[in-house]
Amino acid sequence: MRTVLVTGGAGFIGSAVCRHLADDEETKVINVDKLTYAGNLASLRSIESRPNYRFHNADICDEAAMREIMRGEGVDAVMHLAAESHVDRSIDGPGAFIETNIVGTYRLLNAALAHWRELSPERAERFRFHHISTDEVFGDLPFDEGIFTEETPYAPSSPYSASKAASDHLVRAWHETYGLPVVLSNCSNNYGPYHFPEKLIPLAILNALHEQPLPVYGAGANVRDWLYVEDHARALAQVATRGVVGESYNIGGRAERTNLSVVEAICDILDGKRPRASGKSHRELIVFVTDRPGHDRRYAIDAAKIERELGWRPEETFETGLAHTVDWYLQNEWWWRPIREKTYAGERLGTALKGAA
Repeated sequence: MRTVLVTGGAGFIGSAVCRHLADDEETKVINVDKLTYAGNLASLRSIESRPNYRFHNADICDEAAMREIMRGEGVDAVMHLAAESHVDRSIDGPGAFIETNIVGTYRLLNAALAHWRELSPERAERFRFHHISTDEVFGDLPFDEGIFTEETPYAPSSPYSASKAASDHLVRAWHETYGLPVVLSNCSNNYGPYHFPEKLIPLAILNALHEQPLPVYGAGANVRDWLYVEDHARALAQVATRGVVGESYNIGGRAERTNLSVVEAICDILDGKRPRASGKSHRELIVFVTDRPGHDRRYAIDAAKIERELGWRPEETFETGLAHTVDWYLQNEWWWRPIREKTYAGERLGTALKGAA
């Protein structure tokens, strides 16, 4: 049995990875999460009683705790997803992003290096440290040309993307300097079930259901490449097990959409599935709000390398994935309502003047 430690496993992407890995009875999943505002153990309800899953409430900045968990659980691989990830929050308070994304990754790398050096030669050969990052480290692209490849120079433009870029560099340095066997991946915008309601797609769905404004930054022209989270989880499992040591892999959905078109698509789905009492379209709830500072114009991922070398391709189109996502939020009020009813939700999500991608 292979033992995989997933950091940030109670978050959006992390919980999808845990659920995916736990479906393999030959994989033991160790979830480490500090349980900050976006960590939610309810997202793991479907696997929490499985014998091949275990949760540790711990902070990646606690190097000693990380070493103890790796040693005690006999970890064979680390999939590092724990991160502060919301651009608006990084603008309002960058300190937490520096602490978690940079210092936390440094502490985790030290713990992993010490653990790896203690392994038998056979287990050390199999060990992997998989660092999961974002396409935002590459900066942005013109609206009408270009695409991010694994060779694109880094040009982060927000405190969030700068902190992730720094963590990517640390991971590569620990490989080059100390020989730690690492793989990296950079993904496009994820969406799907269990997505924290401050992000664009769940925010638009839930605000529409509550007859509240649907905020769109600027004119809504900013473009993102959208990736269904369960497709991403499958890709990450491939990278962690079959990726070449020292290499990075871009993971995208080949689904570029403007922010406005995403919100309009959600409105159109809800018009059919949950019509407004007034009979009006949900599109009439769309409001345009002041653009945020340094808002990147366009992201686009070239996923040819992972498609060619590891045989991964997304199973969902944007249309099918978005329909699945809307259905999930309609059917799983038990998950999102407690989040929305918190004081935080009432102050920031309910008024909904932020949240675009």
